[in-house]
Order: sequence, then C-alpha cells, then structure tokens
Amino acid sequence: MAAAGGAAVTLFDAKPSVGRKLLVAGRGGLNLTHAEPSDRFASRYTGPGQPEGLWLSLLAEFDADALRHWAADLGVETFAATSGRVYPRELKAAPLLRRWVQRLRAAGVHFVLRHRWAGLRPGPPWQLDFQTGDTVSTHAADAVVLALGGGTWPQTGSDGAWRAPLEKLGVVIAPLTASNCGWELPWAPGVLAAVAGQPLKNITVRAEETTARGELLVTDYGLEGGAIYQLGPQLRAMAEPEIAIDFKPAHTVSQLVQKLGNCPRHFLTEARSRWRLSDAAFAILKYQSGQEPFASGEALAVTTKQCRLRLTGPRPLAEAISSAGGVSWTELNPSLMVRRLPGVFVAGEMIDWDAPTGGYLMQGCFATGTRAARGALEWGNQT
Repeated sequence: MAAAGGAAVTLFDAKPSVGRKLLVAGRGGLNLTHAEPSDRFASRYTGPGQPEGLWLSLLAEFDADALRHWAADLGVETFAATSGRVYPRELKAAPLLRRWVQRLRAAGVHFVLRHRWAGLRPGPPWQLDFQTGDTVSTHAADAVVLALGGGTWPQTGSDGAWRAPLEKLGVVIAPLTASNCGWELPWAPGVLAAVAGQPLKNITVRAEETTARGELLVTDYGLEGGAIYQLGPQLRAMAEPEIAIDFKPAHTVSQLVQKLGNCPRHFLTEARSRWRLSDAAFAILKYQSGQEPFASGEALAVTTKQCRLRLTGPRPLAEAISSAGGVSWTELNPSLMVRRLPGVFVAGEMIDWDAPTGGYLMQGCFATGTRAARGALEWGNQT
C-alpha cells in the first residue's frame, strides 16, 4: 500500500528472514480468510473499547474478496472449503510468501534483517533504535508502522517485547493473554489412561450463555480444539472458568432416555452402544463426572447433555494461536495512529482485539495493516 503510493519503504525484521509466523500458520494449510457476509464477519471481532462500526469500516477497505484477489495477483489460487474457510489451493504458505517478497522488492521495498526494534525517539523525523547483535543502530523515518505481532510463537519474533518501549512513551497497553488456546483441568486418572489424545466430535460446548459447536481433543493437561477456542473471551472473563459439554446435541434428554429403553441398570454401559458414545465421551462420563454408577437413565442423560468441567486456566501464551490484549483502542485515531505519537501507526495483533480461528485472524491483520499503511502514506505526504 505505502510503496505503491510512492513512499520509500524500509521493512525491518528481527529474524534472518521475514514472514516466519506466516510459515507457522501454513502448517495448517494457511487459512487466509473466510467466505461469509461482511456483517457476520465483522461481528467476529471483539475487544474492549472498540469504536462502533470499526470492523465494518476496516473490512470495507480490505475484505475477504480483496484478500483473495491480492493472492490471485501473486499467482496463488484460493478456494473456500465447505466450512467457509479460505485456503491457497496448494495449502502451503511458502509459495505465497516467496512471491509476496518478490513483489515488494520489485516495488522498491528495502529489507533490513536481524534488526530488533528497541525503541523510538521523537523528531521530526522519528529516530528508531534497533538492536543488531551487541550494538544499537538508529534509522530515521517520517512515518512508522509497527506490526510486531502479539505474544505467541515467540521463536518467530512475535514475543511482545515491544510493550516496554511503548509504555515508556506513555502508551496504554492491555496485558497480552492467550487466546485460541487449550485450557487446563485436572483429569481423573482413568480419563487419561483410557483416552489421552482422542477427539470429542460433533459436540457443543457452553460457557455461561455462549455456545460453540465443533471438536475437542483430550490432552494430558486438559482440552484443545476449535470448540473451546471460540469460548476464550467468555472463559477469560469468568472468575472460575467452567464449561458444559453436550455430547449428544442432536438429541433431547427424553429422546436419550427413550433410546435406553427398559434398561434397569448399567446405564452408562448400555448408553455407550445405544447412544453411540465415543470412547472419549464414555471415559469422561465414567471417571470425571463422579456420578458412576448413575442412579437412572435420566440422570445419565442429563449429565450427557451438560457435563460440567471446571477449568484451572489457559495454556501459556507462547503456545496459543493468537493473543488478546495490546495497544488500547483509546490510544488510536481512526487511521490507527497513536494519538500521543504523531506519525506512528500500529497494526495487527499489537492492537487490543480478539477473533476466533477460521481466517478471521489473518484477515484482521491484513485489514488493519491496510488502514495503517494508508494512514502512514497520508502522514508522510503531509510532512
């Protein structure tokens, strides 16, 4: 955006190569965006203090179609899966990244690698300090776009170290917390012995009044999977996070009882075959609920429809797919410029927004990056 508008752009990266987090995302096929209406799309983004209509405005400037056209211009064909998720046809990140870098170099973008941003001082122009080994180098810029990521996958350079320099300048930053991550709970020994590493499919999971549909994976520390990722904002807001799993969302309690027929005892054993309970669901009901043997078929059916599990907390930030928290929206103007730092813009996961997996994270980064780049270009043309 900025280079295409005639700006002399220099891109600094702390690592020996650019786009390492994009390559990590590519391990899952590189879910670029999602094929759903813009109003529904915009509702996926949450965060304290977001201006009303913000995401509709951001997506109007660079939406899912724009992202797919951008990829197509790079020679990367995309497709929408039955889930609505949009991927490159090759299901790889490397070809797209390679062509993107080539396009930027051809546009005159200068790449400076192994330079870790360490701070900035007001000008004009702005003086940016970079750590290069044991020394610090300084570079000047009329406008600055900071797109340093959140706090996940620190080995890619996204380690949240940018917070300290900005906080020294008075910028208000919400703590970075794990989002789209697994959650920990103390499993009863029998669960892990029976089904560690096995999935829970075709279930719904509820946290307070919010329900998510999808899958979960039983792990030695708790639960992973899309269903619990979607509930992250609700779980983080709960003093004592708890979920309720419905192992049979297509059936009511009375229907499940009816399927048990005249079974007089051994309700769970009978339900395993008559309800087609998965091994993981059976183990959780048997060992985790603390109600085995169940006193009646109805008691088992009720628990099967709302099996409550108390969680102890999210997995560490470094393991999460994304992070919540970051630069407060109150610190930014509509162009994503930091109000107290004129000429400095931020984009991507540095800002305090959250979204589920499914292409929304990548789209959010591209949309905010487009807005910040446009703002920086306009700012530079004015100075």
